Amino acid sequence: MSAERLTISHVGHRGDGVADGRFVPFTLAGEVVEIEGDGERVLPTAIVTPSAERVAPACGYFGTCGGCALQHWAPPSYLRWKRDLVATALSARGLQPEIADTIDAHGTGRRRVTLHARRGDGPKLAVGFAAARSHAIVAIDACPVLEPALEAALPAARAIARALEPAGKPLDIQVTLTDQGLDMELRGAGRLAERLRQELIAAAGAAHLVRLTNHGDLVMQREPPSVRMAGLRVQLPPGAFLQATAAGEEALGRLVLDGVGKAKSAADLFCGVGPFALRLAQRMKVRAADADAGAVASLTAALRHGSGLKPVTAETRDLFRRPLTAADLKGLDAVVFDPPRAGAEAQAKVLAKADVGRIVAVSCNPATFARDAAILAGGGWRLTDVTPVDQFRWSAHVELVARFTR
Repeated sequence: MSAERLTISHVGHRGDGVADGRFVPFTLAGEVVEIEGDGERVLPTAIVTPSAERVAPACGYFGTCGGCALQHWAPPSYLRWKRDLVATALSARGLQPEIADTIDAHGTGRRRVTLHARRGDGPKLAVGFAAARSHAIVAIDACPVLEPALEAALPAARAIARALEPAGKPLDIQVTLTDQGLDMELRGAGRLAERLRQELIAAAGAAHLVRLTNHGDLVMQREPPSVRMAGLRVQLPPGAFLQATAAGEEALGRLVLDGVGKAKSAADLFCGVGPFALRLAQRMKVRAADADAGAVASLTAALRHGSGLKPVTAETRDLFRRPLTAADLKGLDAVVFDPPRAGAEAQAKVLAKADVGRIVAVSCNPATFARDAAILAGGGWRLTDVTPVDQFRWSAHVELVARFTR
């Protein structure tokens, strides 16, 4: 029996090729492919007619590791596709702003990574990334999307996972490249017996970690890890969120500053450790808020060492449950908001009616951004322009910065 063949019509929003309602990973529009399987998602067994946009993948784990979906696609078309993801999400909500070309913000690579350690069916402990749409772990020794100095996270994670093997628990291991070295946060280990804690301390020292924490609790620290942000040194709380690449933070920060224009006062909502608040404070008064008390404390501490900055007030506040009110926002020239993937629906409903000069939104999820943008549009705001930013190379994720005026 001859193999079934499909012609790929387009690349879907998760990075799979689409043909007649079926999803075929690692394929491109116009390709004729042979497949195996009879479900909704099938695997290609042969590329019969390859696309002219197909390129050789950069990584030997491509196709098994679930971290990258699109290494086989030439960069110009791939970046246009990321722009199209944003356009499609906005169009579904009736929004058609000007959308700029996607900014490639990969820079020197990703400065944070989350690895997983699991024991499979056999005796061997696997440390690496999850396979595509699977809980299976693909053990890896190298990753081309990481900053070169972050490659050391791979052997370090293996050493820490081996030290915790007696606990027999699956681990998530977040590693951030800081100015002092590797900062590691463990999730899943639970409460540590003293013997395990001492073994972890020894393993962390041998791996030259600058800090090791377990569910936020300090295990060892050589010195406080920090990064430079808007010219200031920001000490990081355990498991701190940073933009994935330094180039991505710079690109987003530049777009935010362009978006607020000549404002003299602004709110920075979901401010984190301050990538936007610190930049805004070079020009204007800032009111910052975030639910993460550790992040707000880091921002506040960094501000104490700054000079020539405008006043900044920072508060710990859950903006999902207690968004800033219209009275809180009254008189501000601009509002910047950068929520998690869930978006900022509650805050957007307040902003829709707020008396502020302009709004700049940053988002890592075009779908929830489009929902929030439609809420603002319903309140009389006009979405003027959107710029996609790609700091998750070869993935289906895309960031964006958008501007709203009345």
